[in-house]
Amino acid sequence: MGSRRADGRVVDARAKRAAKDKSGEIVVISNRLPFTSVKRDGKVRFSRSPGGLVAALEPALTQRGGVWIGWPGAEIEDAASAAEMVPQSDRSDKVRYRAVPLSRREVAQYYEAFSNRTLWPLFHYFLARTEIDSASWEVYERINERFARAALEESTDRDLVWVHDYQLIRVPRYLRRMAPRRRIGFFLHIPFPSYEVFRVLPWARHLMRGLLSCDLVGCQSQEHADHLLTCAEQVLGATVDRAQGLAYFEGRPTTVQAHPIGIDFDLFEGIAEKAAKPSVSEDRPVEILSVDRLDYTKGIPERLRAIEQFCERYPNYRGRTVFIQLCVPSRTAVQEYKNLKREVDEAVGRINGRFSDRGWAPIRYLYRSLSQDELVALYRSARVALITPLRDGMNLVAKEYVATQSEGNGVLILSEMAGAAEEMKEAVQVNPYDVDQVADAIRRALIMPEAERSSRMLGLRHRVRDGDVQNWVRNFVSSAEAAADRAAAEARDRRQRPVDSVRTSLHPWLEKRPTAVLFFDYDGTLTPIVSRPENAVLSATAKRLLSRAMRAPNIDVAIVSGRSLADVKDMVGIPGLTYVGNHGFEIEGPGIDFRHEALKRFQNAIEEASDDLKKVEFDGLWVERKGATVTVHLREVADGEQRAAQRRAAACLRKHKLRVTSGKGIVEGRPPIDWNKGYAVLHVLATRHGVDWTTRARALYVGDDVTDEDAFRSLRGMGKSIRVGPATHTEADLALPDPAAVIELLGWLASGAFEVDHV
Repeated sequence: MGSRRADGRVVDARAKRAAKDKSGEIVVISNRLPFTSVKRDGKVRFSRSPGGLVAALEPALTQRGGVWIGWPGAEIEDAASAAEMVPQSDRSDKVRYRAVPLSRREVAQYYEAFSNRTLWPLFHYFLARTEIDSASWEVYERINERFARAALEESTDRDLVWVHDYQLIRVPRYLRRMAPRRRIGFFLHIPFPSYEVFRVLPWARHLMRGLLSCDLVGCQSQEHADHLLTCAEQVLGATVDRAQGLAYFEGRPTTVQAHPIGIDFDLFEGIAEKAAKPSVSEDRPVEILSVDRLDYTKGIPERLRAIEQFCERYPNYRGRTVFIQLCVPSRTAVQEYKNLKREVDEAVGRINGRFSDRGWAPIRYLYRSLSQDELVALYRSARVALITPLRDGMNLVAKEYVATQSEGNGVLILSEMAGAAEEMKEAVQVNPYDVDQVADAIRRALIMPEAERSSRMLGLRHRVRDGDVQNWVRNFVSSAEAAADRAAAEARDRRQRPVDSVRTSLHPWLEKRPTAVLFFDYDGTLTPIVSRPENAVLSATAKRLLSRAMRAPNIDVAIVSGRSLADVKDMVGIPGLTYVGNHGFEIEGPGIDFRHEALKRFQNAIEEASDDLKKVEFDGLWVERKGATVTVHLREVADGEQRAAQRRAAACLRKHKLRVTSGKGIVEGRPPIDWNKGYAVLHVLATRHGVDWTTRARALYVGDDVTDEDAFRSLRGMGKSIRVGPATHTEADLALPDPAAVIELLGWLASGAFEVDHV
């Protein structure tokens, strides 16, 4: 495949090859590569990963060319070592691999902790098992960014980047920021929860931003897709078109569709047809089969209680039926899985001890992995498949069982909580928590007339065959490319989409209160960021619109800035506005004259720090005294020296016991007290409109910097906020791309367009 750099990046002529192919390549990103790499005695050995997904995706990659990006299964500290952990290809190979390095700690935090102890239980509705830990979230973020950077290096705008599953939800956000025109699809293999469950996550907004950075998000069922659209609307304020399956956020559409994954039907049917036909004998018990990975989502203890209830309620089936429970070991080192195995072992022992008679036991319990041929043999011999997870994204075992029932005699009992239930209507569907219903369903399956069994199984086989995994790949890829084309066309046709989207979101919210209180940051919000603060001049249009808004009877306007109060008043130059300077330490406006008490207490420290900062000698660095605070400007410092200058300045400020904050090209020293723009905004609202201001006014804050995040957080649940410019992390509700968009929105607000039309 060409030469490979130390970081594993391909440096051959792949861009030229992609240019020849209009459709481009497919870049698959998953947590794991389709093989496991092990290095022993200086040699790397590869073992193929089982599963239909690998078998389906690699032919698609081979056909169009592409890259599979993932972790090779070995703990790796650096990119150079990662490059050795993939098969070395030559220029003729159309499928290439890119290993993403993960250290032992990163695997523990990103995968085992956040992915599997936070997202996995919550997305499956097990809130009591969900762990909330900010440290693991931070590692999850960092690893998702690492995957995104690998995708950036391995793809072009002509390719389709296809991200897989819950471990990588933030990858699209990072990739979209780095490559705005990249074509991105995402498929979630597990359920997507309802809004009431999803909102439990402190990082729900961040995860939703990741999903809405895609062109297409595919879910296992329409129910999951509907949940995702609701969360997009409720969590981020996205504009949702449910009929079209679209969510508009930050000026671009994301298509959300159900793409239920399938199996390789022909493979399972072929193995079944080659296997020996199951023998039928009056003396042989009817087999009822359950196959599960040992996981608390699979409902194994609940199923065993239903089996116990069946044995108790229908004693005439004792000796005539046997329940085969195959549990595939999973996460054997995790204590809660050890506890689950102990619970299952004890339940099987208790039920067998209670009902066994004359060499017959009701449950045959297998705790191991089986080969594909061995598994198909079990499917073939089972008269009934009992598949009852408490919650499942799809459940492919149900589809595999159907594919092996070529004689049409089997009966599928399926949990209505599995994603497969939405497709597989001919199954006998049950509530897995209702042990009485499950027990009765088992009896119904055993006495079901042959004609009904055949009709149900033929219908299931037809649907599973039509929705096999190869069709799933083709349908998803074509839908993702169509969604990307649609997004690109809308971007061309509607250049002002970001403002339109924000207007649509704000209008129904604003019109529910008679007064709108508007807070605007200055630098980077009302004016573009410039290297020298004195050059950030307010445009005539912005000044005119602010004046118009100030004169409107139902609008209250405040300017909130890190500049000194005197400076921001001079730059804006509109009497009658409320001005908040020095990050809230100084406030003036109609009915407000506020100076924080800390100004006097820390005045000497500010002045002494300002004098010491003059000794920090870097070309382009300069110090601005602002009375209550001091700012070190670094924008004109050479790129290679900015970090060192920032460290020196921060150390100087800390020496004088000041609180250090960083912004866009600046380092600031403030009094070390809990006061910021957020507190100042709440002070203005309570002073101007009363402590119960939320009953009379809507508060909207617009800002672009890290310091504005304090205001975004303070208004959470009481007002709304808009982040200006790109931001991977923000607490804001909405986003606008630049100050020009802010001025356009200001024009709409100043016109009173959001007022209720009483006509």
